[in-house]
Amino acid sequence: MLPTSLPAPRLIEPNSVPSLRWGIIGPGGIAATFADSVHKHTAQRVVAVASQTPGKAEAFATPRGIPYALTSYQELVSHPEVDVVYVATTHEFHKEHALLAIAAGKHVLVEKPLATNPTDAQEIQDAAFSAGVLAMEAMWTRYIPQSDVMRQLLSDGVLGEIQFVLSDFGQDLRHVPRLMDPLSGGGLLDLGIYNFAFSSFVLGEASEVATVGSLTSTGVDQTTTTLLTYASGAQAVATVTMAAFTPTAASISGTKGRLNIHEPFFTPSGLTLFASEFNPNPVASWRDETGVPAHEGLSYQATALASFVDQGLNDSPLRPLHEAVSDIGLILQARHQIGAFLTGEK
Repeated sequence: MLPTSLPAPRLIEPNSVPSLRWGIIGPGGIAATFADSVHKHTAQRVVAVASQTPGKAEAFATPRGIPYALTSYQELVSHPEVDVVYVATTHEFHKEHALLAIAAGKHVLVEKPLATNPTDAQEIQDAAFSAGVLAMEAMWTRYIPQSDVMRQLLSDGVLGEIQFVLSDFGQDLRHVPRLMDPLSGGGLLDLGIYNFAFSSFVLGEASEVATVGSLTSTGVDQTTTTLLTYASGAQAVATVTMAAFTPTAASISGTKGRLNIHEPFFTPSGLTLFASEFNPNPVASWRDETGVPAHEGLSYQATALASFVDQGLNDSPLRPLHEAVSDIGLILQARHQIGAFLTGEK
């Protein structure tokens, strides 16, 4: 018998964790959203920002009351008033800047994907573990309220044995130069990391990956459909495109029930539970009413990281680094299967 209501999310109270002092490397668009959301919804505080572009750090820091605007990344990671570094540079620099922070003895939150390939991602994990600091991929969806509701449903076996996971993510991003650049571009690394992380959240590590798709004129992956197979016999399908706006929805189907994640599935939204039958009526639903909308949900991961540091953890229990390494490895296989090679990969 399926429940007629869904559990409440178990959230960390922002004021219950230490107020860490954050430094940001790479003050671009996602960093602005992160900083603004963190200041609005958490007890965390951004105290420093660094950019190698003249004037960019100051332009970012001044309206936000950030006291230190720097031009040296080394100066930022070495700054005595910085406890944790947020790496928000483009994909190809994630490893370099994460290792810089780790070498300075700082905890580090690295924008997704953790790196462009599993070897570099593993190097970040090894360095962090060796240095005794917490490194975390900024897979912020793992920390939003609906993910904890899903976590409880999966743990309690409400859906039965999971058979199939479906996820879709599409935006027309062909006008974004960095995503068209074979240095680190393509839809799978920028958008698809959410799909692959969603599948691993539900089913663990895939044993096989099979991808079909198309490339842009610059040779990066534009549109892909990936079939992931698991040791349990379950399968997941992830569709990703940089050529069109799609519903960006997801679902989890089991022997007892199906859970639809409202679109867009990677931001705070909602959940609807259905019986495992053809054309069913909704059995239960949950909608995020926390007042933390859309990408302001980036703030949850900052509170979570502070909690993990307070507990003395060296890895996120909700998105372990080995899982990020695995997902990036699967994406690399998927890219190569359709002939999408980044600069230097051939």
